[in-house]
Amino acid sequence: MEEGAADLRQRKKQNCTETDKMAPDERNKENPNLGRSPKYVLFQRFAKLFFGCVAAVTSGMMYAVYLSTYHERKFWFSSRQELEREITFQGDSAIYYSFYKELLKAPSFERGVYELTHNNKTVSLRTINAVQQMTLYPELIASVLYQASGSEEVIEPVYFYIGIVFGLQGIYMAALFVTSWVMSGTWLAGMLTVAWFIINRTDTTRIDYSIPLRENWALPYFACQVAALTGYLKNNINSSAERFCYLLVSASTYTFMMMWEYSHYLLFVQAVSLFLLDSFALVQTDKVHEVYKIYLFSLFLGYLLHFENPALLVSPLLSLVAALMLSKCLQMNMKKGTFISRMLKIMYFYLVFTISVTMNFLLKTFVPHKENEHVLKFLEVKFGLNTTKNFTVNWLLCQESLQTPSQDFFLRLTQSSLLPFYILVLIICLSSVTQVIFRRISGGPLKEKITLDDGRIGERPEIAYHVIHTMLMGSLAMMLEGIKYLWTPYMCMLAAFGVCSPELWMTLFKWLRLRAVHPILLALILSMAVPSIIGFSLWKEYFPRIMTELSELQEFYDSDTVELMMWIKRQAPVAAVFAGSPQLMGLIKLCTGWMVASLPSYNDVDLLQRNENIYQIYSKRSAEDIYKILTSYKATYLIIEDSICNEVGPVKGCRVKDLLDIANGHVVP
Repeated sequence: MEEGAADLRQRKKQNCTETDKMAPDERNKENPNLGRSPKYVLFQRFAKLFFGCVAAVTSGMMYAVYLSTYHERKFWFSSRQELEREITFQGDSAIYYSFYKELLKAPSFERGVYELTHNNKTVSLRTINAVQQMTLYPELIASVLYQASGSEEVIEPVYFYIGIVFGLQGIYMAALFVTSWVMSGTWLAGMLTVAWFIINRTDTTRIDYSIPLRENWALPYFACQVAALTGYLKNNINSSAERFCYLLVSASTYTFMMMWEYSHYLLFVQAVSLFLLDSFALVQTDKVHEVYKIYLFSLFLGYLLHFENPALLVSPLLSLVAALMLSKCLQMNMKKGTFISRMLKIMYFYLVFTISVTMNFLLKTFVPHKENEHVLKFLEVKFGLNTTKNFTVNWLLCQESLQTPSQDFFLRLTQSSLLPFYILVLIICLSSVTQVIFRRISGGPLKEKITLDDGRIGERPEIAYHVIHTMLMGSLAMMLEGIKYLWTPYMCMLAAFGVCSPELWMTLFKWLRLRAVHPILLALILSMAVPSIIGFSLWKEYFPRIMTELSELQEFYDSDTVELMMWIKRQAPVAAVFAGSPQLMGLIKLCTGWMVASLPSYNDVDLLQRNENIYQIYSKRSAEDIYKILTSYKATYLIIEDSICNEVGPVKGCRVKDLLDIANGHVVP
């Protein structure tokens, strides 16, 4: 028997030796795909990347064309005179465009910048740095591009200006496309993101209300930053792609901070998301801290180029990131899985919170600042921590964008099928991330490479980041309806990724312990079938509506405002100073160039006080008091609006007259 076993081992050895000595040509004959497999895989990846990029760029261009067409149909822009076109710029958009016009009229770009930084022709009795005050870097860039490209003889300044905004919105769309594509692995998710975004345009953008708002310039860069950050946080990313994503995160973060004065608040929410992601060991710590360094560098450059704006020094983003960097030095060997490390982790949260709050308090104590104090007062009153009679705070509380979302908002999202699928995807991803967190707390290891068969979508760091981020954004949107313009695009991207991701369906099937059908096959089928069905139903229901919207002509003509502007140009003396509501003053400055007593700016204490004082013309104060207020600002003309006198607010006690009477003590709230 032993001899037979020895003989068998000898035969096996001979067979193995013969197999090893087999010629490469013979092995290729047995497996024809073996030799060309790397080339085939490379070609497949290149084709997938090429067609995905083409689809992303095409989606962005088509969305930009759609916005341009819609804008033309709504305002009849091409058939209007210059004055009538300028009246379509509402609110603070008017003052932004007026400074763009001044830059183009200046004899040189340097002279134009100097006049803006030492501007004494806009607000009476005050010289302002308009670049810092109004965050005019978008207008500076637009004017440089217009003059450097030689577009003066090709296109009118207004078309060039709004064309840039439409182009940025196309980039915004392409960035959302890429984000969902990177997360799901298929550009079908990007197409579904685009469809949901356009269908829910009422809740995703304010572009049809007013074009050059600061967020319309800034949010495309934030979307690019989120797309790059998604790729950067991935585990299975090669070094060159990781480096590219890092550079894109750096560039887009800095640009975003330069374009919008409130950008650091949005980055603060993102930093909290990354902090939670790192605290539960769901991502490589080094990557997170590299992003923290990007925040610090962007804050530093923003502080310098915003003329040493103290608002950036006292921002919560700086305090949080500094506390996180300091805490990292104090806890180097925490994540060991022992009981002591778990206690230290709890202390780590306390440590970061304590250091950040203390640092922010000290900065606000020693750094002189007045900007955005009304924002903090507003938040205190909004969350029931304080009460006030202050006109500005109460006026902000009455704004529709700062109210809680209406039922119509959720109804629209449900009718477009976005909300149900978003909730489904969020529940599955959140449950999977929670499982991973408990596994990490109990000391269990995480797999370095997740396969489809594992059904652990929550172990992917980019997925965990988006789950935390969208929950924080959603929580804010539940309190402030204006945040929906930040949250709803996120919903479109996350819901599209989920229904197109085989990993998400596989995670669900692992929990259900599906045995009747092969789960991987069913997950692949559903990841194609479900988005196809959704896309077909959306196309059938909403495509005719969109085409009808683009084909019908709408009427927008404010004859009273046109007559007012024409009268000012013809009759008012050059030295005249106009007083009235801030929104109307922005239009007067844009359409006529005359000096005004106030501006629609809400990040400067003096301008806010001016707005409140001039609004006193609608209060119960005496004529003598009103005269003293107006003459103190050298106002020579006063414009009273019927819309404010006869205002019927949707919320009781929110009329301008009521808020002024409460602030003056004439009425008890």
